[in-house]
Amino acid sequence: MDKIRVEVAYALPEKQKIVALDVEEGCTAMEAVRLSNIDAFFPGLDLTAPKMGIFGKAIRNPEEHVLRPGERVEIYRELKVDPKQARANRAAKTSK
Repeated sequence: MDKIRVEVAYALPEKQKIVALDVEEGCTAMEAVRLSNIDAFFPGLDLTAPKMGIFGKAIRNPEEHVLRPGERVEIYRELKVDPKQARANRAAKTSK
């Protein structure tokens, strides 16, 4: 089987990491994440059911999404504040 080049990315506010790797054609997003060993850079990162996307577009099932050459799998972390609430908080601050 041929290999393709993909990336796996994860970020915290203070630390980011992108891992480039060559995987077999037909590799899924979840397989690429596991092969990247990105969790070694982020102790506590739970890879059992993370939300993921490709270049900012969410994918429904990382176990089934087959990657294409050049794609970047992004692992999303849970938001601490709902985006709507954050906007409301900022608006309230600026109106004072």
